[in-house]
Amino acid sequence: MMKDELEQIRAKALNQIENAKNLDALNDIRVSVLGKKGELKDILRSMKDVSPEERPNVGKMVNEVRDAIEETLLDAKKNLEAKAMDAKLAAETIDVTLPAKKHRLGKAHPNFKVLEEVEKIFTGMGYEVVAGPEIEKDYYNFEALNIPANHPAKDEQDTFYITKDILLRTQTSPVQVREMEKGKLPIRMIAPGRVFRSDEVDATHSPSFHQIEGMVIDKNVTFADLKGTLETFAKEFLGKDTKVKFRPHHFPFTEPSAEMDVSCFKCGGRGCRFCKGEGWIEILGCGMVHPHVLEMSGIDPNEYSGFAFGIGLERITLLKYEIDDMRLLYENDVRFLDQF
Repeated sequence: MMKDELEQIRAKALNQIENAKNLDALNDIRVSVLGKKGELKDILRSMKDVSPEERPNVGKMVNEVRDAIEETLLDAKKNLEAKAMDAKLAAETIDVTLPAKKHRLGKAHPNFKVLEEVEKIFTGMGYEVVAGPEIEKDYYNFEALNIPANHPAKDEQDTFYITKDILLRTQTSPVQVREMEKGKLPIRMIAPGRVFRSDEVDATHSPSFHQIEGMVIDKNVTFADLKGTLETFAKEFLGKDTKVKFRPHHFPFTEPSAEMDVSCFKCGGRGCRFCKGEGWIEILGCGMVHPHVLEMSGIDPNEYSGFAFGIGLERITLLKYEIDDMRLLYENDVRFLDQF
């Protein structure tokens, strides 16, 4: 009776081993037959019911069945491991006759291309490129620029405040104040960087964009120097036939202040869709640094004077490349970027 049971266990185990598809299945068979709670252990536990004369024969049969199963398991394991290794090697085989994968080169972002061009123009005129923190103190972002506490620009609808005195800068002008406070005169600098304002996203607005602020502080600096500098920039950036004009404006940190227009580089000033028939396009704000701003930064306005200007990087990028939606600059669409 026990002999028949052992033969059934061996036949069943060998059949399962032959049909096993992976190493996990083999391990499950080993545990179910040879494990502590396996079928052969159950046979050994029942040896106490076998007569003393039969025990040696039954014990021998149990060992033979166990040895046969273990040997078959070992052979099956080796075969499965060999097949797995062959499959791995086949997957990793490199056909050196196949053409190599093409590496796709990235393109410079239009914003970056324009910024490089602007920096090149101003460094060619002796300007230094300066950077400052994006998380700024209220003093540097507003008060030191002659913007009092009750000024509309300080409204939380326009500014991202972190605390009462700490905010995300709304302009890169604070960098100018920090440079003036160093007391190393004269100053001839531009400060490009990212700024933040609480604007809704649309074709011409974004809560995060870039500005390029410029400033010159020296003795005997006049508005004529400002006009000559910006006219030189406009001709270098947009073409030698570009004309400029200045319109009176108001900025708290400059006096007098102006906005600068350039003749439309599409129609030459005759009027077209691009300039909305005006013949002129506004590109920046500027003015002479307010004497009070100089005083707050420790500079004597009776001895020194200066001018400042601010250019929206995205604005001149849109103009330069005739892009009609600012959002295209931020969407990382390869089809758009490949055009540059």
